Amino acid sequence: MNPDFFRQMQEMQNRAAELQKTLAGMELEGVSGGGLVRAVLNGLGEVKSVTIDPSLLKPEEQRIVEDLVVAACNDAKTKLEARRAQDAQFFTDILKGLGMGGS
Repeated sequence: MNPDFFRQMQEMQNRAAELQKTLAGMELEGVSGGGLVRAVLNGLGEVKSVTIDPSLLKPEEQRIVEDLVVAACNDAKTKLEARRAQDAQFFTDILKGLGMGGS
């Protein structure tokens, strides 16, 4: 194969790795209820924190509820990623069966 092809592929992989690192460091905040609930996600869609206004909860339960919401969101994201991987594998298998996929 063309040596330029391999060099270009390596450059693309390096750029993809840099993009992933940049996205992981990015933080965006979502707000609902007029600011009573706030969620911070990174650029990869991972929930970093949830803040719930104390007026909505018993003070002694606030931190526990916030942590549980973060855990539930991240659990859902993990399940979504697993489902996407299954779906991608399914389509790869179909293409292979049709003689269109790689080995």
